[in-house]
Amino acid sequence: MSDKSSTSVGPIFALPGYAVITFQGRDAIAFAQAQFMNDVAALADGCWHWSGWLTPKGRVIALFALMRIDAETLSLVLPDGDPSNLVERLRGFLFRSKLSISMREDLKVGARFAAAMSASGTGLAVSDDGRIELDIGDAEAPRSLLIGKDLEAVADEDALARWRMADLEHGLPRLVTEQREQWTPQQLSLERLNAFSVKKGCYPGQEIVARTHFLGKAKRALVLFESSAPINVGSDVTGDGTSLGRIVASADADQRHVALAVLPLERADAALAVNGVTVSERSLKDGLAR
Repeated sequence: MSDKSSTSVGPIFALPGYAVITFQGRDAIAFAQAQFMNDVAALADGCWHWSGWLTPKGRVIALFALMRIDAETLSLVLPDGDPSNLVERLRGFLFRSKLSISMREDLKVGARFAAAMSASGTGLAVSDDGRIELDIGDAEAPRSLLIGKDLEAVADEDALARWRMADLEHGLPRLVTEQREQWTPQQLSLERLNAFSVKKGCYPGQEIVARTHFLGKAKRALVLFESSAPINVGSDVTGDGTSLGRIVASADADQRHVALAVLPLERADAALAVNGVTVSERSLKDGLAR
């Protein structure tokens, strides 16, 4: 963890749909380890990784960046969904655990299309005024995320759209309400982000995730498409007139239209279309792997 200043080298724009949830107390690590799909116990203080919360049937409720601040404090950055609902659902599993779970309405989240000033890889950087910086890109597509109480971030709809598109192009599905609790981590190709563990022990949905992994039963995965027209989430992807899968996330920016779909790993080599419009498959990028 660094105490260097994370002064912006470029414009910071607001991420209004993002929320920060904090877990504070002596049982914070143990609680998150038992609930979330990645190995929190193996995460060092001052570091972060991708993680998520699953249903008992192994379907993704939420995806987020989880930061281990210290031995008794975790914070997760939730890009999509209702944070207050998530907090209430998680509180239902506290029982006698010694921790508090709270939505940090005092914290703002912003971003910039520039390399992080102090953070690198999985390491957080914390400035003297408490601002947190995450490196959320790579050399080819530098991006950084900033969190703070007095964060000066401008509203920029164009930048926000490009940010969402970059997430999808790097394989981070941005799930709307209708797509939550529908997909397993393997169907969303979350192994590319190192977002789940098959070895750490029990958590909701762990049996499904581990069985799929060790028995090699993953039959579907994420595919990135680009289209000449906007692509609606929930639309069928068809090949030779047959439905093959469904669009789970989409983005539009700079007169481009991209989407992520869950499709069979094995399928015929046929032209694919969404709502009658031919789509082109693109390779997923690797800049979000942590």
